[in-house]
Amino acid sequence: MSTITPETISIDGTRKTRGNLTGARIRWAMAFVLIVFSVMLGRLIWLGNVELDTTIEGQTRDAIMASRPAILDRNGLELAVDIRVPSLFAEPRRILDVDEAADAILTVLPNLDSAWLRDRLTGDQGFVWVARELTPAQRDRIMRLGIPGLDFLEESKRFYPGGTVAAHVMGAVNIDNVGIAGVEKHLDDDNLALLQNLGLARDSALTPVNLAIDLRVQSILHEELVGSLERYQAIAAGGAIMDVRTGEIIAMASIPDFDPNNPGTMLEEGRFNRLTAAKFEVGSIFKPITFAAALDSGAAQLTDTVDARFGVRFGRYTIEDFHGEYRVLTVPEVFRYSSNIGTIKIMQALGKDNFRAFLTRIGLDGAPDIELPEVTRSSIPASFSEVGAATASFGHGLSVTPLQMLTATAALVNGGHLMDATLFPRTQEDALAGSTQVISQQTSDYMRYLMRMNGVIGSGSTGNRIAEGYRWGGKTGTAEKVVDGRYSSSLVTAFFASAFPLDDPRYALIIFVDEPKAENAQSGRTAGWNAGQMSARIVKRIAPMLGIQPIMGPQIDAQLVPVQLRNGAEFTGF
Repeated sequence: MSTITPETISIDGTRKTRGNLTGARIRWAMAFVLIVFSVMLGRLIWLGNVELDTTIEGQTRDAIMASRPAILDRNGLELAVDIRVPSLFAEPRRILDVDEAADAILTVLPNLDSAWLRDRLTGDQGFVWVARELTPAQRDRIMRLGIPGLDFLEESKRFYPGGTVAAHVMGAVNIDNVGIAGVEKHLDDDNLALLQNLGLARDSALTPVNLAIDLRVQSILHEELVGSLERYQAIAAGGAIMDVRTGEIIAMASIPDFDPNNPGTMLEEGRFNRLTAAKFEVGSIFKPITFAAALDSGAAQLTDTVDARFGVRFGRYTIEDFHGEYRVLTVPEVFRYSSNIGTIKIMQALGKDNFRAFLTRIGLDGAPDIELPEVTRSSIPASFSEVGAATASFGHGLSVTPLQMLTATAALVNGGHLMDATLFPRTQEDALAGSTQVISQQTSDYMRYLMRMNGVIGSGSTGNRIAEGYRWGGKTGTAEKVVDGRYSSSLVTAFFASAFPLDDPRYALIIFVDEPKAENAQSGRTAGWNAGQMSARIVKRIAPMLGIQPIMGPQIDAQLVPVQLRNGAEFTGF
């Protein structure tokens, strides 16, 4: 058996001690490497999953991801919907090479300003927008660039399937999906924006909003108005259609318009809603207001006669008729021939103060009441002078919005109930409960007769042949425009205010054409040649889809003639 010597023990002990020290160093080194690796890995994980700022350039993430409710017409057809689109953002603190990143992005998005983009990508921010509302193809190309610090958020983008068709009703939203005009802004003003900022306005939580608009009717109105600019070489045109039983606006359009899918076009000159945000001297479509006021007060009767042989003098000025009969006229004939002289005398029988009070009563003061932010106030003197009342009686010397005239026209034929216009569904019961009785049922019956008579044998007769059978009628108005403080003999705005079917009124219309020209050598620029015929074409197209069938024969019109006039020889043709 061998003996272990101290030297051997000493040598083995030294080796063991050194081995222990070496192992410890290795373990410490491995631990250090592991710690460093863990820190780096943690950093990479953090960078890859970094929490975005609570607010993103002033917006909450919930607001960015939030949706708006779909907007539907009265039949459930889509007027506005939200779609999801990718938007590119950057985290500048993760960008390794700003120039390289900017150059790469510009290969996909060449319209971005290079200096702006480089500035955008520089710094230690956690989030900046780079480009919003991109296409899926653009997103895919940018993702393939593989640039750290770039990513995408899905945003809600508003889409209007009809494009320009209902532009001034719908309005538009900005890039943050916030309403900036029309019904869209009304919805935000009605606390939709608050819901979004609270993160409550998600796709599943929002009930679609129904409007009173009928997209079928809206499309026809829009088409006719667009065509009128070319047909009559006009600078603008507009129109609206109201259900006279409820005050619902089933169609409204103003041309030139804009594309709500490209809201920047809204800022181009002249593309505002002339139905609510413009006021006009409306000419002779104002005469039914004067007639209704006088007939309702008893100051005039349908059986009265008016001396229209001579103009009405005020100092050195004399007001004449445009195409005068210059004879004694019955009250219905004053309406039929649109006599300024006769209308002034009917107003004078009422009295200028009573006349002014009636304009307030029938809703012509102030701004139109409707769910749109784009409204303007009418311009009517607080009190009338004798000459001011005279010119106002036939629609000059005061300015009102076309929508106010439509609302007043509806009240003239619906039994005398003045109803605020609305773009949202309303029942007849609710409409009547909120209405104001401004004339009697009898006076309303008289006005239906006068409007239908004018449609058959007066200034609307050409249009009546177009819309035959739909018992349509109304009043033309051709107003000279004021240029440099003077009435222009060459520039006019043509109006037609009408309703149908006048045996049982359902709808009222107002159509106007701004600065029309004669369509051909055989026509003119007054309202009967343009706004009147446009109205008739619209009625002919929309009546069947609204459930109104044509009725031929004189029996319906005969029923409209008031009893006291049925033996009048001058009305046998009607």
